[in-house]
Amino acid sequence: MGNREELDLLGKKILTASRTELYLDMHFLGGALDALRYVCDLTTVSIGTDAVSIRFNPGWLFRTWLEQPRLVDRAYMHMLLHCIFRHMFFSAGDPALWNLSADIAVEHILDHMDEPCLRLPDSDLRSEWYGRLEGSAKVLTAERICRCLSDMHLDFDTTELLSDEFRRDDHGFWERLRDGKDGAGQPDAEQPPLPDMQGPHGGDKKEDGKKQDSGKDRKNSQAITAGQRKAEEEEWKNRAERLHTEMALLSKEASDATGSMDRVLRADLRKRTDYRAYLRHFAVLREEGRVDPDSFDYGLYNFGMEFYGNMPLFEENEFREARRIDQLAIALDTSGSCQDALVQKFLNETASILASQESFFHRVEIHIIECDDQVQADTVIRDPAEMKKYTDAFHVKGGFGTDFRPVFSYIAKLRQQGILRRLCGLLYFTDGFGKYPSKPPGYETAFVFRSDEEMDDSGVPDWAAKLYV
Repeated sequence: MGNREELDLLGKKILTASRTELYLDMHFLGGALDALRYVCDLTTVSIGTDAVSIRFNPGWLFRTWLEQPRLVDRAYMHMLLHCIFRHMFFSAGDPALWNLSADIAVEHILDHMDEPCLRLPDSDLRSEWYGRLEGSAKVLTAERICRCLSDMHLDFDTTELLSDEFRRDDHGFWERLRDGKDGAGQPDAEQPPLPDMQGPHGGDKKEDGKKQDSGKDRKNSQAITAGQRKAEEEEWKNRAERLHTEMALLSKEASDATGSMDRVLRADLRKRTDYRAYLRHFAVLREEGRVDPDSFDYGLYNFGMEFYGNMPLFEENEFREARRIDQLAIALDTSGSCQDALVQKFLNETASILASQESFFHRVEIHIIECDDQVQADTVIRDPAEMKKYTDAFHVKGGFGTDFRPVFSYIAKLRQQGILRRLCGLLYFTDGFGKYPSKPPGYETAFVFRSDEEMDDSGVPDWAAKLYV
């Protein structure tokens, strides 16, 4: 057996031992832990994953295992969480910022898991940044962290400092999964030197002595089609859903040991809804005063052919049928548990859709009802342009407990009075912490949640839809 084969075998034994240790402490991870195979790969100076296998440099793995074996468990779990949350299949506008955000997201979970094999000394830098990010979002998903960091406009030095602190694996293997096309012939972007992870948080920057390869070996060994990428992503989503089910069955003590993992996983699995597309459910067919270039008067056409012989006359119709929204009710939860900033974001998205006039008639009737445990205000929007003015001047009225029932009673009263005879439906923006009505109201209703914020959608009645935006 040659030296390369011996190192390959030794690396696989180390990773197998690490997987066994993780499984003994966290049985619910069994299915996910078995999903990744091991591949010796000298194109990396450390270790990484492509969602199919863990690809390791045997020199790095053997040295790390001898000096700090717990870092191997930590890196293994770090990569596994990247796969569970499917970080390698997405990317923000700035791939470097997305890589950092994904690393912070999984390290935040690991730092809050009460498992001896994963525990590392505290870091003041981590504690500081966790505090800053938790001030902006209660659930630190990679997407939410990326938005927060983007809003902070980090300088280069800060970005590098955070990258060195939170990076544990080589994200160069993600490149083939990010571009939407066959990765063959697409060289990977050269990665910055990875820390050798000798310190408790990967802060020691010893290098392996080999420049990380960004060329032929990696690109040729990792060509993947868009279909394969989609299949891998879907498979990991299925594993994440099974994992979420397993975690729901854990005892209280075992559930506490997983820290924030369950909350982040629950937020990750919520399907974000195309708000504009869902509004089509409320659309009605009606004529509106607008030139229809796709139709013409056949009588005028025949008159031209008969009178002039071969000269058809065309005139576009001044009315056209359109399927759009006429009357709509939007309820805003203004209770103390629903943050003012969240309501403002929802209103901004709604105002943007209204401004496009693709979903609404030119003259509309939208009732914006503010409510906590009682109706606080009802603002009627009759022109899409008015929505922007309302959004800019919005401030929360109320701030007490949440009860959804007064809104439904109020709308029932308006319908009896003939004010909302053509009501298309109700959108209720909330965090879900409140009392729901027991009976369906007779019109389509959807409760709208921010998918990456703390909320409770478990009490939504079967007759209502759930939207996550």
